[in-house]
Amino acid sequence: MSLLDPLFGSEAIDKIFADPSRLQRMLDFEAALARAEARAGVIPGSVVAPIVAQCQAGLFDLGALAQSASLAGNLAIPMVKQLTWLVAQHHAEASGYVHWGATSQDAIDTGFVLQLRDACAVISADLNRLCDLLSALAEQHRSTPLVARTWMQHAVPTVFGLKVAGWLDALLRHRVRLQQAQGRDLVLQFGGAAGTLASLGGEGLKVAEALAEDLRLQLPAIPWHAHRDRLAEVATVLALLVGTLGKVARDLSLGMQTEVSELFEPGAPGRGGSSSMPHKRNPVISAVVLAAAERVPALTSVLLSATVQEHERGLGGWQAEWETAPEIVRLTAGALQKMVEVVAGLEIDAPRMRHNLDETRGLIFAEAVTVALGKSLGRSAAHALVEEASRKAIAERKYLADVLGSDARVTAHLSAGEIGNFFDPLLYVGMAGQFVDRVLAAKHAGDSEKGD
Repeated sequence: MSLLDPLFGSEAIDKIFADPSRLQRMLDFEAALARAEARAGVIPGSVVAPIVAQCQAGLFDLGALAQSASLAGNLAIPMVKQLTWLVAQHHAEASGYVHWGATSQDAIDTGFVLQLRDACAVISADLNRLCDLLSALAEQHRSTPLVARTWMQHAVPTVFGLKVAGWLDALLRHRVRLQQAQGRDLVLQFGGAAGTLASLGGEGLKVAEALAEDLRLQLPAIPWHAHRDRLAEVATVLALLVGTLGKVARDLSLGMQTEVSELFEPGAPGRGGSSSMPHKRNPVISAVVLAAAERVPALTSVLLSATVQEHERGLGGWQAEWETAPEIVRLTAGALQKMVEVVAGLEIDAPRMRHNLDETRGLIFAEAVTVALGKSLGRSAAHALVEEASRKAIAERKYLADVLGSDARVTAHLSAGEIGNFFDPLLYVGMAGQFVDRVLAAKHAGDSEKGD
């Protein structure tokens, strides 16, 4: 299925989770384990260099490794065998200390955590860039009037900057969640056969501390072989992030509808066309993001289900993570990268936004008039009066302002000038500008904290 990789994936993430990279990260664990055990006095210092020298993915037969894994049940068992054989070709004594005191899951889990750390760095960088782009966009369009739509219908006036600020506000929460999840969840896995490190005697914790330091990972209180909440949390945070990206993509694609034509994905040769209709400009990037928003939550449910594991080592649940978790990361990173591309080149038709405000001949301002009349007539009576005027405006295809201006029940309480003011969109956007400012201030505060 590699033909679809450029469409849904991220080149940087694909490299991180490619087979050689997966193997290399497991080998990084093995090399660090040898160094840590030598520091703790568990194995001779003389065997470290021969072991580390062979911890290179390029020295391994990936095809043979894959075939052996299908029989062994995981990649670590045949990897350790190949590594032991490679070391033995150069240093017989050192080969006896390969993978000393560890278990397959230690190598696999820690290797994946290392991959996940690399992937989170890529995702965080793109997320920061997207937040920067949206921040600038919200500020630029702080006073650009726009139709607010509820239940897919015209509601009341708003500003485009507020819509953008809503996207940004959610992404800022995801940025914090991702930072916190990395701190809690990207930790060393090292417990030996059943999480006791009994094979290392009284030096187990000392080795674990040295190993965590070598790999620049936090050392958890205890091994977590059968407790998968950490990976499930990372997956859930990514699912939430993709959900917001999907929300943005949905808004953008609706804005590209012919009848709306307020927003457009950046154009490029060969992008968004139709095989049969030359005039089409389809929201193809939004479609990719929306596809990820459909897939990632379902994939995340696999990791959530996999948290129910047996005793000290899981059967089936752990194995279900191996292909699912990288796919979650890959789809998230791909969707995020695509959204950065869209927002960076987003085409905004502000005159069209203003034009669409007049599409209903002023009906969008009905609430504003109702609120003003309600001060004199009471809310229910004012609502009934404006509702009647709205129906007349629709039936007679007149502007609501004209209908209201000719109704003595209205002009008894509101002057012609007052009625006219209600039909200025920027006079009925409430706290929109202040809300935009609050989100921008929160973004700048978060940037300052990251800088510290």
